[in-house]
Amino acid sequence: MDATERREQILVCATRLFEERPHHDVSTAEIAVAAGVARPLVHHYFGTKRTLYLEVLRRLYFIPPLSPAGLPSGSLEATVEVVLDRWLEGIWRHRNTWVATISVGGPGSDPDVAAIMREADEVVADRLIEAIGLSADPDVARLRALVVAFGGLAKASTRQWLVAGTLERSDVHRLLVAALLTIVRDVYPR
Repeated sequence: MDATERREQILVCATRLFEERPHHDVSTAEIAVAAGVARPLVHHYFGTKRTLYLEVLRRLYFIPPLSPAGLPSGSLEATVEVVLDRWLEGIWRHRNTWVATISVGGPGSDPDVAAIMREADEVVADRLIEAIGLSADPDVARLRALVVAFGGLAKASTRQWLVAGTLERSDVHRLLVAALLTIVRDVYPR
């Protein structure tokens, strides 16, 4: 493996291990064994386990731009439904890390993790705005603020689904679709 592939392998294995157990319960030695590398190599690429953990969070929460080819053409409703369905699928795949990060007193209370989450909120808002075709709007800063606020509802509703068990995934999806459509149509009319 070249250096880029080796670094990627370490990230993939760390992500899997951090999803299985809280990051403070996972050692760099375990990550190295899972990645098939020597422990000093983990430190070479990432410095500390904390730095590696922060990189894993960045990767999980900084969603890449959505390809228009992968989105339905036509209605705003269909686009919002697909985008939020994909987001919820990602949350489900990494539910343990997500819950730990958004929980009060969890890693989200760590200033570095909180900074990553705030930045991720902005990136996710921008991706949603791009996906629904409003990124060129002249008042996009206001829309971004509304979508970041919507993110609070998204976190709270996923907590009700994944932690409390009081909502089903389908409930969360319907709630978020309705809320985002209301924001775009009523709170932020074009």
